[in-house]
Amino acid sequence: MIEVFSEVPGVLEVISGYTGGWKHNPTYEEVATGETGHFEAVMIIYDPSRISYEGLLEIFWRSIDFMDAGGQFADRGTQYRTAIFYMSEDQRIRATASKKKIEKALNASNMVATLILKASKFYKAERIHQLTARKKVQNEATPGSV
Repeated sequence: MIEVFSEVPGVLEVISGYTGGWKHNPTYEEVATGETGHFEAVMIIYDPSRISYEGLLEIFWRSIDFMDAGGQFADRGTQYRTAIFYMSEDQRIRATASKKKIEKALNASNMVATLILKASKFYKAERIHQLTARKKVQNEATPGSV
């Protein structure tokens, strides 16, 4: 997901990390066991004047296998499940609407495995898991996050 979102105009930074689990400050090795309850996730810092939250959601849906509850592609385990972590009630409403739109288009009600969850503590992954390329801010803006 880092590579996908790093190339999007308006995305300022994509940070790899872990969220949704019970262990404080988990390591990659701990999360990889599937026993901490964490998801491997990315935090996206973006400029909402250049890309909308809905635009980010569209890219997300096109980049995942949203029907797979057991992981993603060759990566298997609970830490690889897909989820949208919302930071506000507005984001929850928009994320839920985008999921329902996909279910309706596929005539597949309740078959989209991607979860929509309230954002919890995000732990930045170790340096080796971060993409070195960073987006340059061309003008000052108040970035949002996803």
